[in-house]
Amino acid sequence: MTETGRSAPIALHRAEGEGEALWFLDFLATVKGSSAEMNGAASVIEHLGRRGSGSPLHVHHNDDEWWYVLDGEMAFWVAGQVIQAKTGAFVYGPRHVPHTFLVTSDEARFLHVTEPGGFDGFTRSLGRPARALEIPSEEIAPLDLERLPAIAAEYGIEVLGPPGIPTAIPDFGHQKETP
Repeated sequence: MTETGRSAPIALHRAEGEGEALWFLDFLATVKGSSAEMNGAASVIEHLGRRGSGSPLHVHHNDDEWWYVLDGEMAFWVAGQVIQAKTGAFVYGPRHVPHTFLVTSDEARFLHVTEPGGFDGFTRSLGRPARALEIPSEEIAPLDLERLPAIAAEYGIEVLGPPGIPTAIPDFGHQKETP
């Protein structure tokens, strides 16, 4: 044990195709580093999705998150700003700021990281074990809009709207004024 009471960190390695594979929303989500494995510091999840796959409009109250596009193209909406992100792009979404994203190429693969960790628990709660390392079919990956808000709230996530990039800048009262 360290002075903080945590276990000493150990090396963590996941090769391509390795990690806990889940069908989450309409993505293949592969946990590359869980919160437990990373001493609570972060959760690292690789996602693979098809055109039109995305996240409901939401805000995190407990964690910051960022995305790194490994392959493909995506559109992000963060506090009213639309960001077109291609392979190699990095996007940051701080806590308390509404955001969403959408896959805009035929497919996209990206890393999703939350700091501190815990998003892997949300992914497990809403997802299910993947039967194959592929994007789930549309028939088996419907978004459960009835369960989503309650499960999200358990992880400090507030669902504000459906998937998709808003066409107007909604005022949710979560945005902080900038000088």
